[in-house]
Amino acid sequence: MVVDYKATSKNEEVNLDAEWQDGYKRQMEVYQWLLRQNGFKVSDTGYFVYANGKRDREAFDGKLEFDIKLIPYEGKADWIEKTLMNMKKCLDTNEIPKASPTCEYCTYINKVNNA
Repeated sequence: MVVDYKATSKNEEVNLDAEWQDGYKRQMEVYQWLLRQNGFKVSDTGYFVYANGKRDREAFDGKLEFDIKLIPYEGKADWIEKTLMNMKKCLDTNEIPKASPTCEYCTYINKVNNA
């Protein structure tokens, strides 16, 4: 079983519903896949131990307090091998791939280069 620890401090209850947390899910799936590739039996269900720092304390006093939430996540590794092969193919070519219109990093670099 894969368990991944995450920490934050926000007012709302923690979950895995935000788009930016898709990276957390992919990370879990890669951990599961890697362990399986190394001969380990791994449950499809992994867990995020999510620590949410309490913001309502009167003073810091040298310690942080957290609410802890255990979030189960069923990983799907069917995308990983194809993605790795595509990455290798990209790295083996002498051509720079075209920027994706949905890639935030590509958009940033394009704006920097065109400034």
